[in-house]
Amino acid sequence: MIYLYYTDRFMDYELSPDHPMKPARLMLTHALMGESGLLDEDDIRVIEPYLASERDLLQIHDKAYIDAVKAEKPDLSFGLGDVDTPVFKGMYDASRLIAGSSMEAAESLIRSDCRAMNIAGGLHHAFPSKAGGFCVFNDPALAIVRLKDKFKRILYIDIDGHHGDGVQEIFYQDPDVLTISMHESGKYLFPGTGFIEEVGRGPGKGYCVNIPMPQYSGDEAYVHAFEEIIPSLFNWFRPKAVVAQIGIDTHYSDPLTSLRLTLGGYCSLIQRICELSDRYCEGRLLALGGGGYSLSVVPLAWTMAFQIMRGQKMPHLPCRFVELFENVTGLEPISLPDSGPVIRPGSRERLMAELDETLGGLKAVLNSIHGICPGPK
Repeated sequence: MIYLYYTDRFMDYELSPDHPMKPARLMLTHALMGESGLLDEDDIRVIEPYLASERDLLQIHDKAYIDAVKAEKPDLSFGLGDVDTPVFKGMYDASRLIAGSSMEAAESLIRSDCRAMNIAGGLHHAFPSKAGGFCVFNDPALAIVRLKDKFKRILYIDIDGHHGDGVQEIFYQDPDVLTISMHESGKYLFPGTGFIEEVGRGPGKGYCVNIPMPQYSGDEAYVHAFEEIIPSLFNWFRPKAVVAQIGIDTHYSDPLTSLRLTLGGYCSLIQRICELSDRYCEGRLLALGGGGYSLSVVPLAWTMAFQIMRGQKMPHLPCRFVELFENVTGLEPISLPDSGPVIRPGSRERLMAELDETLGGLKAVLNSIHGICPGPK
């Protein structure tokens, strides 16, 4: 069984009319799932989520910060009102709806050893007392806290184009949560963090892993980095549940990153996360949407990810969805197969050399802490 948490009220999380994180991407994803016939399948349950309570939010966020969000007034001391995270009417309820969705999805894993997805979730840049990077409440962290009520070891894997800095900070001293983030290097991209030296603190030392990717990394680089590091971390940590932030701003068409992943490469990462979840934690996997700012790509990417979580493949784009997409956006959805950009002569060698240097350094760091040296498994 796979649970999809969705409501049209997700459209209320609109930071501003011209903001790059457009809520239409969620509606279009749900529409594509529906037009593809997925939502009528016997193994899928679509659930209307609840709003997180203040008590729920206090498990991660400070009371003063929650009150500032409730007030819905610009306050830069709490990260509210800048160009990335402007204040908008209904911000508090819209934000706690997304948080509640991820928390309820986590509860479904506790109840029935299933898979679940919240496409509105993945707001990984929120800190306990500060908003940032389009994110108000940190729903991945709230979901992890809920999973910790039952499971001893939670693995968080983040393949968004941006570093999952908020989740990392919240669990930086916690040995029961292993955070792994693959992202465009902070040398080039917001939030400027997520380097291999960031490994955790105190009892959490060694339970934070960052894989900063070179600019223009595509399918080959991502698959190589994933296989060199991540399977061995699963084998070492032996998680009881997995939370995955599956942002698709790694795609070559995304306006906010300089990466070159295709939909094929993206799906190969999703497939491997599913396989590793099956191997180590009986398939208990919660997927959260995260970033993705090309409307032509996001609905297809997340629908394909949803299908992979079901053990299926996305067959085609339904004609009715193409018509809806064009009417809503004025654009054409990306077509399949997704071939990606042409690689310039010499650029592959330079990119892979930079990546191998990063991976070598990361392996040395992990080996010095735990005596493990990740490699393909």
